[in-house]
Amino acid sequence: MSAIARLCLTTLCLTLLVSASPVTAQGDPAAMTGERLQQLIQRIDPQLEISVNGARFSIDERELYLVYDQSANRMRVMTPLARTDALKPEELTRMLQANFDSALDARYAIANEVVWSVYIHPLAELTETQFASALAQVVTAAATYGGSYSSGALIYGGGDSNELHEELIRELEKRLRVEA
Repeated sequence: MSAIARLCLTTLCLTLLVSASPVTAQGDPAAMTGERLQQLIQRIDPQLEISVNGARFSIDERELYLVYDQSANRMRVMTPLARTDALKPEELTRMLQANFDSALDARYAIANEVVWSVYIHPLAELTETQFASALAQVVTAAATYGGSYSSGALIYGGGDSNELHEELIRELEKRLRVEA
């Protein structure tokens, strides 16, 4: 991953990304599947570990997990951040505030005594562009945990951060594309 992409992971991004990708329905041959997500992730991390309903992989040395349920038409990609026993009340408040205004499509969540950065979406309707954005947002929300608590996709003013975030999205999209 480029230095600019790494910098984006720790920078508050200033613009809302809009995906113009078409929506697909479950059962449509163009619909996203769990197997397709695993294939896309393999382009980012050839060392991924595939399971029956997901995968474990890394982006910029951060461990992520993909979990999907095709029959429920749901997917999630997530990364652990901290143990809940170390969580202060003001951190919980800040995470909930971020879920409202700066975490965007990624969210902060608690499950099994762990704080997570997570993105949840209907599986079949997910596009490659949305998946690249999801990965960038989950990693960025993890990198900003304890600081700005941002998924990196919301603008509060001018600056270069949006360009850096868009470059990360373009880089991930490029890595997800099949070489012709």
